[in-house]
Amino acid sequence: SGLHRPSTPPGMPPPSAHRKPSKLSFGTVCSSNINRSMEAHVVLQNAGMMVESYGTGTQVRLPGKSAMEPRIFKFGTPYSEMYRSLAATPEDEAFFLHNGVLQLCKRGAAVKLAPQRWQDMPSKAVQKHHVVIAFEERIYDAVIEDLQTREPTEDFKAIHVICLDTKDNPHEAKLQGRVALELCWILEQTEDLDLEAPELVEQFQEEQMTHTQIKVLHQICYL
Repeated sequence: SGLHRPSTPPGMPPPSAHRKPSKLSFGTVCSSNINRSMEAHVVLQNAGMMVESYGTGTQVRLPGKSAMEPRIFKFGTPYSEMYRSLAATPEDEAFFLHNGVLQLCKRGAAVKLAPQRWQDMPSKAVQKHHVVIAFEERIYDAVIEDLQTREPTEDFKAIHVICLDTKDNPHEAKLQGRVALELCWILEQTEDLDLEAPELVEQFQEEQMTHTQIKVLHQICYL
């Protein structure tokens, strides 16, 4: 497409090259705020966009030594604390390095203090987002349900909730992080987001479907 993609040339930028500040605020949401939403958080942030990430699960669940033994943490537990807990013994450290979980904790700690739960955020905090990207249909449903049960704020404005269905593993998260950036970059260019978004999202879905079977859902909520 003819859209200019954000890219960073090496060296110091010339004074003329100050990028226009991002005018939209984005939220990225997965279950535990450690893999899919965090990948997108990093990718969007690196492209100069305003972004925050969240989870909708009841707890932060990380893959453990068997499907029956996930490692579970409360939302708000610092990523650095999770890292220490998972690397408590040399055996554990080797295991969680091998399955990639320690790397996810490390990346999380570099971005913010701790995973945040969407439903526990004050309305003022979630209402500032123009666009919220959920990385699974049940998470998309949870975000919409949450927005519909909150008391409307004084500003009462539109929030575009979009679903980009993504398997919960680091490889898929990486691929979808790029897809999310592409979509957010298109939305960032709009003159009137509320008017243009439905058609742009539909167009985007059609383009994506030519090379990946991705279902893109879109609903406008008000808060």
